[in-house]
Amino acid sequence: MSVQRRVQQQAAFILHHKPFRDSSQILDILSREHGKLAVVARGSRGARSRLKGVLRPFMPLSMSWVIKSDLGTLTGAEVRGAPLSLTGEALLSGYYVNELVLHFLHRHDPQPEIFAAYADTIGALAVAETDVAMVLRQFEMALLRHSGYALNLDHESGSTNALDPAQSYEYRMEQGAVRVDRTDGLLIFSGAILAGIAEQRFDDPAVLRAAGRLMREVVSFHLGGKELKSRKVLLEMRSASAPAKQ
Repeated sequence: MSVQRRVQQQAAFILHHKPFRDSSQILDILSREHGKLAVVARGSRGARSRLKGVLRPFMPLSMSWVIKSDLGTLTGAEVRGAPLSLTGEALLSGYYVNELVLHFLHRHDPQPEIFAAYADTIGALAVAETDVAMVLRQFEMALLRHSGYALNLDHESGSTNALDPAQSYEYRMEQGAVRVDRTDGLLIFSGAILAGIAEQRFDDPAVLRAAGRLMREVVSFHLGGKELKSRKVLLEMRSASAPAKQ
């Protein structure tokens, strides 16, 4: 027989919410000490709910709940620290980060390193002058590393040889950087570029662009090709805002 556990005042963020019954909602949350889990917030959509303005994505929260099975019940929530506000591309990027966490993490598996990376990422996206692409590449690499899917960019596949900066390599998902004799291809990069990605030298535009290309394919591979809604919306928004060709 399962035992009910009461959890108090945990640092957490809301990743996703959906209506439940007349005035409640189910929240997918990321907590520092308990990982990803789902809780019911009873009556939280009601007009008189004291939580109405609190239970929002990207808001740093202190949350309490009781849990007996896979689904808990929220017992309290309050804002922890300064409220954060995301707008425009940063807001869509925040939803992309949330989708990544929802898909990569297992429930009830504490991942304090991922929680810290998530909190830093949301904080960075809330800063107006932030380079959104740079922040996303840093988070993707941290998420993959702490999830056990770290990129193999330290040496050539099948050997201990360091990458040759002038050599071309194809990045293969199950192997890493494989030496090739061609320079064109979706996942073909120079050794210098791959070293730049490994060292996160994203202030170099060429490294940042290559990292975006690589991470898009790596993330898609680990998601089994599943298309993330936020990425689709972001690409459509960028396409719509691009100047028409004459």
